[in-house]
Amino acid sequence: MTTTAKRRWAKEFHSEIDGIAIGPTGPVLVHGYDAPAGGMWTDDVIPGKLGAIDRSGGEFQWRSPCEVGYGRGFAAAICDGVEGTPSAIVMGPSSHGHRILRMSIETGELLGESNIEAFDEAIISDNLCVSITAKKVTGISTSDLFEAWTYQREGERYHSVAFCGGQVVVVYSDANTKKYGLLALDSEDGSFDSILLPPKLPMIHSIAGDSGAVVLLTSDLLQVLGPDQAGQFLGELSMLSEDDVLTDTLSLIALPGGHTDGEPALWWKVLSTEAVEDIPEVSISADSGKLYVVRGAMLEVCDILSGRTLGEWTVPGLDEQVCWSVASGAGLLAEEHRLTIYELPA
Repeated sequence: MTTTAKRRWAKEFHSEIDGIAIGPTGPVLVHGYDAPAGGMWTDDVIPGKLGAIDRSGGEFQWRSPCEVGYGRGFAAAICDGVEGTPSAIVMGPSSHGHRILRMSIETGELLGESNIEAFDEAIISDNLCVSITAKKVTGISTSDLFEAWTYQREGERYHSVAFCGGQVVVVYSDANTKKYGLLALDSEDGSFDSILLPPKLPMIHSIAGDSGAVVLLTSDLLQVLGPDQAGQFLGELSMLSEDDVLTDTLSLIALPGGHTDGEPALWWKVLSTEAVEDIPEVSISADSGKLYVVRGAMLEVCDILSGRTLGEWTVPGLDEQVCWSVASGAGLLAEEHRLTIYELPA
């Protein structure tokens, strides 16, 4: 039964929020900026501000100007850091090019910084940050903040990335066919590991990974399901489709870590058979063995290995989100000027 998620606290801001981070314990982080009067500015980067807020009561623990500001490419996370001491990692544009920072989660003190190449998207774990552009995947150490490795190959374009166990899983497309697939890199040195899924799909909208599985938000699953699962999929699709055209226009599919072409999927779920222009906006994320599926203001939580639904909630403001993140059963929601924590005891 769908219920309304329980709100722990909400906090209003004068500044505009553009980034958040939440870890298993400790405070949450919020990154924002003050837009100039009239909403117009001459610089490519607007100075940013970073604050740590108590996850239980919503009080500020500290606020600090942040070298990383608002502009192309941004990522933030709370990680164990050096010698197991929790720290904040922030990546993004600055007035001197893109930078990566490590800051004390307790005081906001700057512990280290380094210049990095501009990026489109990035993810951060305790030991490694991975950023991507259309032509390159880059690994950056969280301990010394220096580039650890790069990966690029002729004829490939890179779109999104996720961690799955000891692998970095990359959504890529073939420059000639424009079809999408998955490749895996070794997280230690960035070396090519394998093709998890050849470029067969028309699009991969989003990816979420955990230690045992990677989940794709995509369509046309018949292109990647093996013969043993294709018949079952067509049977399910015929019951969902209202016409003679059996096409899934939006679906979830979970693949085991180290998947090879033709190997069975762990599970799949058809979300829509409607025309492409009628597809609802959907996003996915993963944490602690659970998959979080956002559809408008609705949130569904599934077991990432089986697809079994564990909980469903309405989350007020989720359909107007700027950022959304989940850790240890807490959902951190950022709207333009509001930050809210919800309880998600699935």
